[in-house]
Amino acid sequence: MSIDPVAQVAPSAGADKSAGNTAGKDSGHGPSSSGQSATRPQSRHEEEGRRIILVTGMAGAGRSTALKCLEDLGYEAVDNLPLALAPHLLSGLSAASSDVTGERNRPIAIGIDARTRDFTAQAVTDLVAQLRGDRWLDSTLIFMDCEDEILRRRFTETRRRHPLAPDGTVLDGIQQERRLIAPLRLLADLIIDTSDQASGDLKRLLSGRFALDRRSGVAISVVSFSFRRGLPREADLVFDVRFLDNPHYDPVLRPLTGEDEAVGAMIAADPAFATFFPALTDLLLPLLPGYEREGKSYLTVAIGCTGGRHRSVYVARRVAEWLRQRGQDVALTHRDLERL
Repeated sequence: MSIDPVAQVAPSAGADKSAGNTAGKDSGHGPSSSGQSATRPQSRHEEEGRRIILVTGMAGAGRSTALKCLEDLGYEAVDNLPLALAPHLLSGLSAASSDVTGERNRPIAIGIDARTRDFTAQAVTDLVAQLRGDRWLDSTLIFMDCEDEILRRRFTETRRRHPLAPDGTVLDGIQQERRLIAPLRLLADLIIDTSDQASGDLKRLLSGRFALDRRSGVAISVVSFSFRRGLPREADLVFDVRFLDNPHYDPVLRPLTGEDEAVGAMIAADPAFATFFPALTDLLLPLLPGYEREGKSYLTVAIGCTGGRHRSVYVARRVAEWLRQRGQDVALTHRDLERL
């Protein structure tokens, strides 16, 4: 995944229909071409309610790993909570009935999937509605997704049976589960597609967006990538920098990356870069406050070149530096660099 990132949601109760949302177009045979959701307006964020994250999605897509990452970030993690017990848990989570300091105010992450006792999509929908209706709680629904073929491969490689098809094929179970939980994908605040994730990407994405010390406002991910490996599924904005001089054709620079000073110097010396980079930042400048006004919590800016090694890495690094200089909360990921 890249982030991602991370890192769309279809219309739902309270959901924001930001530009580029495509989750509602899912065919049921695999995730849509974009993997990140837009989010509901952040009015409850401003009230600093107790943070609750529900993590659901396809078996094998990384739900348990996401819970572990959130636990490492300081969340109390509860996996496969029987839905019949959810009302009892919620009664103790609202700020109206708990202390505002200490363990009772610790943020919580709850894992729910088709194996959860009493699971139905409607029951989870009702739970989400209850959370979103409590002004003392700041809730987020994350849906972990992945392409069907990659899910099949993961189950096959680990010799695990799919929980919904113990006597059938893995693909039968995947298709049955996708139909069962499709309404939750439409309801999600954030869809994380792990189909093309490199190691560590999920942790970086979750840390950038849900770290307890993260500043309020839009959480921005800047991702470099290779066009050969496809667009990042979670990208909101995509910029193609293949027009810049390519260090790949310099035998000295070829084994280096866009993180090396010599590569950066060559790209920065390209007259096209001198024109392009100010234009790029001028474009981003009015977009960021606009996204924040509209309640968008996450923004992924993707920078692509042919191999994902030189030009995109350098430009992504420069964009991240520029954003940080402006006080933005930025996570930088080079999706394809460690795959080379």
